[in-house]
Amino acid sequence: MADFDVQPGRETPPQSDLSPAQLEADEAELYAGLRGVAGIVASGGGVSELLGDVAKFAVQAIPGTDGVCVAVADHRGSLSRIQTWAATEMLVHEIDNMQYGELNEGPCISCMQSRRPIVSGSLGSDDRWPHFGGRVARLGVHSALALPLIVGDEVIGSINAYAKIRDAFGEHAVQMGAQFAVPAAVAVYNAQLLAAAHERTLRLQRALDTRSVIDQAIGIIRSRSGGSMEEAFDRLTRLSQSQNVKLHTVAERLVEEAARRARARRV
Repeated sequence: MADFDVQPGRETPPQSDLSPAQLEADEAELYAGLRGVAGIVASGGGVSELLGDVAKFAVQAIPGTDGVCVAVADHRGSLSRIQTWAATEMLVHEIDNMQYGELNEGPCISCMQSRRPIVSGSLGSDDRWPHFGGRVARLGVHSALALPLIVGDEVIGSINAYAKIRDAFGEHAVQMGAQFAVPAAVAVYNAQLLAAAHERTLRLQRALDTRSVIDQAIGIIRSRSGGSMEEAFDRLTRLSQSQNVKLHTVAERLVEEAARRARARRV
């Protein structure tokens, strides 16, 4: 039996209600979704692009789904702060924007806090999210399945599946979704690591470029004044302060001006 949090006072459809043919078809769709996730792990795309791909394959893997959102938590603060997300449908994007940006309540936030899958079969009558549930039900969406994305001991986000009919997600759907969420979490986590490493590389390169320009500017000042490196740096600093611009900007201007003068002399 799948381990998940059900809507209080509402029974969840059991797996036994499904025919063998339906179970086999759902298994085939799950494996197709898993193959899709395995293929995007090494694709080299950005985090937002990968989240979109994961959401697309989740629709395929989780039975009864009309639309999916995949969200990543911002761990600089609370789990309720969502850093980025991708949705397969505009309606789903509107729902999760409501959840993260306006109300700060809903199945995604709850499943990340509890670290357990959460099912709602009638959002309009679900007391766990009194503001969120009613507004979503008025949009014609009545069922939700939220699956935490966990890597090691860290909750990095969630997969949120929605359906227009009531009681769309039973034990079987939770089992399929939980199997899909494991490799999906690893794919998202690896994409985050690669994005962070890329950003650090860019920052380091910018710092090296800035240092190089400042060194060139110091060399130009020394060649004109005959002073020491410390004196040239002090002069560059005073120029930065008097012009109220950053040091590397002053250095860039000085280097560019020296280059223009050199080109003019050659002409």
